[in-house]
Amino acid sequence: MATTISADGTVTTLINVFTIEPENQHKLVELLKECTEMLVSKLDGWISTAILNSKDSQRVIVYSQWRSSKDIESFRQNPNMAPFLQRVAALAKFEAIECGVCYALHL
Repeated sequence: MATTISADGTVTTLINVFTIEPENQHKLVELLKECTEMLVSKLDGWISTAILNSKDSQRVIVYSQWRSSKDIESFRQNPNMAPFLQRVAALAKFEAIECGVCYALHL
């Protein structure tokens, strides 16, 4: 399934905002890609992930879609995530925000 932003309530969105030193942006993006491809994309309930890098090189945003909040909680509790989270924490500060889409307009 492709990433589609829709207000139909069929998915739960998890947004992670990472704040980094500019010289670490590429390294963090590569780590997040690795984690997504090796682990996250294989978890139950995962639908899609998009990684965005800010033009000022000080932030990376991960937009991921899940079937439910329960699937996000299982992802967070997965013991295989610990090594990735340790590597991420060495590079960046981050905040995770679970969202529902309340409005989306497409051409």
